[in-house]
Amino acid sequence: MKRLPFFLLIGLLTLALVQCGPKPTATPEETTAPPPAEETEAAPTEEPTEEPTEATAELKILRVAATASVTTWDPSASFSTEALYMANIYEPLIWIRPDGTFEPALAESWEVSDDGLVWTFHLREGVKFHDGSTLNADAVVASIERTREMGTGAAWIWWMVESIEAVDDMTVRFTLSTPYPLDRVAASTYAAWIMSPNAAEKDSDWFEQANEAGTGPWMLESYTPDEEIVLTRFEDYWGGWDDDQFDKVVIRIVPEQVVQAQMLEGGEVDLALSLPVETYEKFKANPNFVVYEDDTLFNYVALLNTQKEPLNNKLVRQAIAYAIPYEDIVEVGAGGLGQQARGPVPHGLWPYSDEVGQYTYDPEKARELLAEAGYPDGGFSLVLTHAAENLSEERFAPIIRDALADLGIEVEIRPMLWSQQWEWAKGDPAEAQDIFLLLWWPTISDGYDNLSSMFHCEDEPFFNLCYYCNPEYDELIDTALELTATDPEKAQELYIQAMNILVEDSPALFLYDTRVFRPVPTYLTGYEYNPNYPFSTFFYPIRLAH
Repeated sequence: MKRLPFFLLIGLLTLALVQCGPKPTATPEETTAPPPAEETEAAPTEEPTEEPTEATAELKILRVAATASVTTWDPSASFSTEALYMANIYEPLIWIRPDGTFEPALAESWEVSDDGLVWTFHLREGVKFHDGSTLNADAVVASIERTREMGTGAAWIWWMVESIEAVDDMTVRFTLSTPYPLDRVAASTYAAWIMSPNAAEKDSDWFEQANEAGTGPWMLESYTPDEEIVLTRFEDYWGGWDDDQFDKVVIRIVPEQVVQAQMLEGGEVDLALSLPVETYEKFKANPNFVVYEDDTLFNYVALLNTQKEPLNNKLVRQAIAYAIPYEDIVEVGAGGLGQQARGPVPHGLWPYSDEVGQYTYDPEKARELLAEAGYPDGGFSLVLTHAAENLSEERFAPIIRDALADLGIEVEIRPMLWSQQWEWAKGDPAEAQDIFLLLWWPTISDGYDNLSSMFHCEDEPFFNLCYYCNPEYDELIDTALELTATDPEKAQELYIQAMNILVEDSPALFLYDTRVFRPVPTYLTGYEYNPNYPFSTFFYPIRLAH
């Protein structure tokens, strides 16, 4: 099978973002004042923080605090936290539900050929773009071809597409170079947004002036960088509107989680999208809030250097896996909001399975394995690196150090800027770190991303920073990928075999899958977290409960 030529290019942008801990922007505290409003607003508008006038008093405004700054307004280039806004302004062909199944968006139905090479999407009639133009097959082709031709952001997710054609006014056909689950690509949170054909002809500069032309329920009314985004309802939205839905959404950019919590408690905002884990119990005990707790597609692994003594010995790696107190790591690293991982595919992401094995905390078993490997008293040292920006890793790294110290293994914890940590790891494995802490999430909702990026054989290290290479494993996951669209049961069977090979070979410690909590005031209804769109909250379904 053709290897994914750009599948590993989740890249520095993605991982640098996630390694930055609770703040999606690297240095929000450095922004002392926003640029002048006249240079940044999409259109003249009243300051949303003013007292409502008689004319606007009846408007229903959803007030939100978020950390999500905007790196670009171009839907083809978006690959960062502006996904919060993209998912409310634009729509893809299909959505992926929280349970991993699919539902129509701009395409009402779709089918795939028996060989998995041809995907056909039938579009929804009567859909308007915000600029007044009408959705048709040419608009879909223009949108995706623009993204592919630009080649920025996550455009590589369309790598398997050989051609896109408008079969008729409302039908689009994709022909692929290899069988592939294109539904997961078409539902991606990046690089899959459909824009007006007029906008598809524009360059990025037009979008960066805070212009947009989506089909989503919300239009961009105004934008003040690193301060505020105002969305207003698109009256011609194909989904329609009810009286209890909001007229506007005002999102304030608040980098500090503690401040967001204070704003939510004080009634300054209706939703706060990034809160300190320490506030979980307080909100749960507050009768004015319903606290939602959900799985995410983020998980922590500790990649072990399989090319360097003594970790090139599988028994040593297994011993270390038995030495880890996983429950303590979840408690300290995530404040209890997580669960021990079963391999590198987190709970809730295809092809996760409870049939994948899992190590338990068993120090005696660890000592037995070390003795069998020729290290009865430990007696060796390891260097553990983690991203200095990642507060969770900073908290749980000492637990790993202390657990291995009980076996006579000395661990030096070396915090590094993510870019430096990654650069060192991509060098000669013989000179690299021994343990590399990593927080990972997939670009599209398919665990092949995790399984391939971190563990598929590589000629030169990129994200396989355990330097693991097992041809049998590679063959299993590559074959499973080809079967996902046409024979998912067989694909899952092969994936389970592959993941259990990983557990047996122990090229990494599979630490924990994260969970997220969000308190929602009781006067709101319709909120739902979708792990497949981790940076997005969908405002359209949220309504007043009373």
